[in-house]
Formats: sequence, structure tokens, C-alpha cells
Amino acid sequence: MNRIISIILFIIGFSFITSCDDNYLDRAPDDKKNERDVFTRYGYVNQLVTDLYANCKSANRPLLFFNHFSSSAITDECSASSHESAIPHQFHIGNYGPSQGMPDRSSVGQYWWDLWTKVRKANVILSGVEKYNTPDNPESGGAGDISRRIGETYFMRGYLHFLLLRAYGEIPYIDYVVEPDDEMVFEKLSVHDVVARIIADADAAYERVNASNGGTHFGRVDKGACLGLKAMALWIAATPMWNGGNFPGDTRLFKEEYSNNPARWIAVRDAAKAVMEAKDNSGKPRYSLYKSSNETDFGDINGNNTSNSKVYRRLWDMFYDMQSIQQEWVWFVTRDKDTGWSGDVLPPTQGGHARQRPLQEQVDEYEYIAPDGYGYPIYADRAVSDGYDDENPYESVRRDPRFYRDIRYHGSVYANAVLNTASGNDAVGANYLSSSSHTGYYLRKFYKDGWLKGSGTHVINGPAIWRLPEFIYMYCEAVNETTGPTQEIYDLLNEVRARSFMAPIPPAALADKALMNDYIQRERRVELFFENHRIWHTRLYLEADDAVELTKEQNYVDADSWPYPKTQRWSHGMRPVEDPDGKIVVAGKKYKMVRIDVPDERVFKTPQSYLFPIMTDELKRTPGLAQNPGW
Repeated sequence: MNRIISIILFIIGFSFITSCDDNYLDRAPDDKKNERDVFTRYGYVNQLVTDLYANCKSANRPLLFFNHFSSSAITDECSASSHESAIPHQFHIGNYGPSQGMPDRSSVGQYWWDLWTKVRKANVILSGVEKYNTPDNPESGGAGDISRRIGETYFMRGYLHFLLLRAYGEIPYIDYVVEPDDEMVFEKLSVHDVVARIIADADAAYERVNASNGGTHFGRVDKGACLGLKAMALWIAATPMWNGGNFPGDTRLFKEEYSNNPARWIAVRDAAKAVMEAKDNSGKPRYSLYKSSNETDFGDINGNNTSNSKVYRRLWDMFYDMQSIQQEWVWFVTRDKDTGWSGDVLPPTQGGHARQRPLQEQVDEYEYIAPDGYGYPIYADRAVSDGYDDENPYESVRRDPRFYRDIRYHGSVYANAVLNTASGNDAVGANYLSSSSHTGYYLRKFYKDGWLKGSGTHVINGPAIWRLPEFIYMYCEAVNETTGPTQEIYDLLNEVRARSFMAPIPPAALADKALMNDYIQRERRVELFFENHRIWHTRLYLEADDAVELTKEQNYVDADSWPYPKTQRWSHGMRPVEDPDGKIVVAGKKYKMVRIDVPDERVFKTPQSYLFPIMTDELKRTPGLAQNPGW
């Protein structure tokens, strides 16, 4: 098959479209390089693998999952502005589907056709290396670089299938090169079969890659990332959508395989534990929680306390300090955005237009620290007697320190400036859906605290795709599901909380499986806020149609009917109202906070909204594939 590479790869994946990715797999470096020339030289293969890394980055960008917006904007974490075609709004009103496609301008490599294109590239690399027995790196003296590149490619093939599984559910698993003249005969597999194949690729990668990578190789796939891929895939398979949950309007092909199986949680437990106990090249622990600086350090980007002693340096620096990245990040892409992101986050008075504004649904999940020294949700029965005042929700009690790191609110202090959402350009609805927040909140997370527009460059590393706390929560959940609460998981959860200077979970959770689960899920939601997890969690746990959440929805009267149902059909915020007895003082005036409805027309349709649709054109090309439920 001595074809010119650009011709071989002109037809890509299921879609039979020319890839628009600008990398070597889509075009020959010159008119004379053929398949043999490429795969008999390590340098060319190394470049193909490097390009595949870039493809994987574009397939799952946490801050920009929908091109100009993160996935938070279509969940109960955030609402969004009308900038850039108002992409999240198109999802909210259900303006997408198998015929009209996903919302305009939102594709950055995360959809069906894009992902299969990248899968094919991985298969071409693996096939070519095997066929031509690609030699090792001549510059390393046969140190095994080609084996590592093969391992990385196996990982990325499994990872791309993982992304397809996460978004589309039942999918084929393609582990060979699809040629232009092949019949397009593909069939979906059960989710558990797909997971088994992802694990096989992760194992193949694990055997070939380093335990850890340093220097210029840091960020390449290592054994910890392979263990992480296995754990993530197994966790998806154990969640209610694929393990005993009541999937609404169930037309899934293999639904008989999705009854509850406790062994799936045992597999999650063991896989997550393996990540937590991974070793580096020297045999020392590969991962640990970042704990630099202490409870007295409220330094901002310049080392000054400009947050009124609210934001600990550790909590914002954990996304920038290389020590944190090396210790905690299991699989990641860096430099997701740069200084331009300031416009997406900052309020108008600081030169921004705040594309994504936190919702009250998210704000309510940050616990308070009670007089007894433990953390409780603000909707706990004891909250009011402990001092919580919903008219002064941010200062009447001390909230989880991660709240002050993540959210800017009326009266909050940033770079010594007090945010005023009652009047002026930052006021609630001052420029509805365009510049000022319509929820009463502005995002703070991922900022080098105190940075101001015009004060130099500001690279946004963005969140890791997977970092250590996620696997700790996964392990704790699996143990709780299989054996109930234990001292071990209680201590692990409190260790993550303590590194954020948060009070421990009350001891009552040690004797109550349901209560422990509440804390695990709330911890996951708070710790991983705006990190591209909530969109998948709400669906995997079938929250939108959970009986308890639907009861809340049925009993909903107005904005004061909280805690709000987690059904993805609601949006709320808070606005300040002048009151002579108000406890919040901003610009010399007294305010109380009042809950409000945010009219962003959210629609969550069941069962359609649980899984992305497969485009009609794709189904015509591959008639053996079935459409996802409800589409």
C-alpha cells in the first residue's frame, strides 16, 4: 500500500470528509514522501505523535469546550452572555439535533466527526509503525523512544474513545485503519464492552511509557495517566446511567446489560486506588496534594493582601505553581487561554464582559463553617441557628474558602476594589446578557489573584483534565457504595478539605451512607467547579429525572424555594436591595441580598439531553449505527 500519505488520509474516519486539522497526517510534507518514507524514520513518526497530542488537546479543552464558552455555561454552574452567537443559549432552548447539527461555531474538535478523525490518525500511526518496524530514535542510542511513542498513541486512542463514550454512550470501537474503499459497516457496542477495550489500550500504553516524565518531556503520557484513563472509564460504567439507574425512555441497544452490578464499584475502587498509589521513576509517590504556603498567606500576584483576607494564596496558586501541577495533575493540557480571557471573566468596571456568570445553584453548594468546627450546607436544618442569614449569605457565617477563591459577589474585594452589583456598570442586569452579570456574580477561579487588565500578560493554564482530588472522590464514593462509610474515606475527604483550609465533615457521616454520599458529591461539585465535569456528572447520575429532584421541581413556587432542583431547568441569582437594616455595606449604603429568577430559557429534554445526537449525515453513511435515545 505504497500510497502518498495525503491521498491515504484524504478520507477520514466515519464522516468521509477531509480533515481540517492542520497537521502532518492530513497532508504530505512534500509531494514525494510516501508511507514507507514516513514510517521507516523515527523523526517523522515522532512528529505524527506530537500532532496527535495537539489533536487530543483540541478534543477536550476545559475552559473552551464550546469554542468560546466552557461547558459550565450549559449546566447549573453558570449562565452565559450573548457573545459569540450565544452558543450556550442554543443548548438551553434545545436548538440542536441530528439534522441541524450542534450549535453554530461551537465545534473545536469535540464532536462525533472530529473525534473519529483523530481515532483514525492514531490507528494509522500504530498500523504504520507495526508494518514498517519503525526504528528507534537515532539520537537516543536505542533508548526505547519509539516504544514510548507507541504507548502514547495507544493511550490517546483509548482516550478519544473515552471522550466519545462520555458524550455519546454506546459507540463502536475502531482499532484498525478504515480505508477509503472499505464498506462502512460499524455497529455500536455496549458501554461495558467499550470500557473493556479502553482499558486494554490503557494497559498497552502502561507497559510502554515511563512511570513519570520530567523536563521537556513533562506532560507526556505516563503510567499515572494510563491508570487515570482506566479509572475514569470504569467510573462512567459504574454510574447510574450505565449501572442500574432508571434511564428515561430507554431505547438503548444494550439496556439489559445496564442493571445494577456492585462489582462495577469494586473495580472503580481498585482503579482509583491505583492512581492514588502510583509511583514515579524513583519509586516514590507520583501524586500528592499541593500544600504550599499557609493559613496566614493571602498574597496576590504581587504578594499583597488585596482580597480583605478572603483568598488564600495556595488556592489560586495551585493552578500556576509548577510544584502543584507536577504533584496533582494526572492528565492535562496547559496554556488553555491567555490574557484575552480577562474579557471573559472580569466585570465591566475592570474592562471585561463576563461571558460566564456563576449561578445561585452553584453558590449554594459552598458550605459554611459552624460553631462546632464542622462544615454544613447552607440549606441544612441547623444553618439559621448557627448564624446563617440568607440576606447576608457571604459574611453572616464563614463560607468554604474555595467560595471566596471562585466567586466575586456584592461586597467582595478584588485588588482592593469592592464589587458593587447594586449600581453602576457592574450592577445586576445593567447591560443584560451582554456585559454585566445577570446573576449577581462574577467568576474568580483560575485567575492569578489581583491581576488587572493592562498589567502584563496572564497565561491561563486552566484546569487539568484530571487531577488527584477527582480520583480521591472516586475512591471514596466506590468504598461508600460497596462497604459504606469508613474512617479511611472520612480522613481522605477531610485531607482535601484541609488543604483548602476548610473545616472537616461532621462525624455523623461516618454512620450514615447517604449523608456521606451527599458530602462526596458536594465536595466533587465545589472542588471541580468550572473544570468541565458538571455537564457529565449531571447526566451520568440522571439528576434531571431523579425522583427527589423532580419533587423539588414540583414544589417550586419562586426564587425562595431553595435548595433548587438539580434538574438543569432552572437559573437563579441574587441582587442587592437597599435596606436600612442591611448588613452589607457598599459605597456607604446598606444592602440585603434577595434571590432572583434568571430568565435564560433553560430546557432539558428527556431522554434527548442525556447524550449528544449523531448527525443524520453520519447515520446515512453508516446505516448499521442506531441514533441515540430520543433523537
